[in-house]
Amino acid sequence: MAESSKLSYIDTGKGTKTLLFIHGFCGSREYWNDIVSKLKDDFRIVAVDLRGHGESEPIAASFSIDDMANDIALVLENLEIDQVYMFGHSLGGYITLAFAERFPGKLSGFSLVHSTALPDDAAGKEGRLKSIETIEAKGVPAFIDGLVPKLFAHSEDPRIEQTKEIGYKTSESGAIGSLHAMRNRVDRNHVLKETKLPVLLVAGEQDKVITPEKTFSVKGSHIQEMTLEGSGHMGMLETPRRLAEEIRRFVESN
Repeated sequence: MAESSKLSYIDTGKGTKTLLFIHGFCGSREYWNDIVSKLKDDFRIVAVDLRGHGESEPIAASFSIDDMANDIALVLENLEIDQVYMFGHSLGGYITLAFAERFPGKLSGFSLVHSTALPDDAAGKEGRLKSIETIEAKGVPAFIDGLVPKLFAHSEDPRIEQTKEIGYKTSESGAIGSLHAMRNRVDRNHVLKETKLPVLLVAGEQDKVITPEKTFSVKGSHIQEMTLEGSGHMGMLETPRRLAEEIRRFVESN
């Protein structure tokens, strides 16, 4: 069992329903700022920085996706929150699935945003190792400079520089540990199939990192699908108004 991490988070807004947002790899809770501002008048909102990301402390020991889900459970315990709607972006979606498998009673519903229940294939696993090599050889900033433009549908998107600045705050151990955790994660399509909870799957029409077919890997009457037109891998930054509307509709309809 890996050491647990004390996560930095915001707890804002008001309402009878609580939404919890988990950012993606080399991101931070700042990814969700536009979404939070659009929803905080009607919902209580918690947004976390994952271990080694944003303002959360790094951990030198190796860790798994399950360990990161346990971190989230500890945040909810500390805040004395019984149930949330959980929204996970990319890496955050892998954590959301692990959380849904381990702590289904703590969820009112959950969403994968530009994420997938599929594990890494052979090429994906090799890519994680190459990313680790790049970070070890050149550092996090150089890795971020190569990564971030690929996340957006348009290479001239003005939010690319802002996203790089967020990424630069990621610790080396946080980035490398997360890469190992993602590489080692298991197939969790069974969680999508078997859950009794409402599920929202959100894909970016132009997402080159996780294509829509990888997001929409399971069908079911409890699963809602939504494609963000014109968005790459960063819908919360590229199309925040549309995503916020969909989140609101999902929560209010359940």
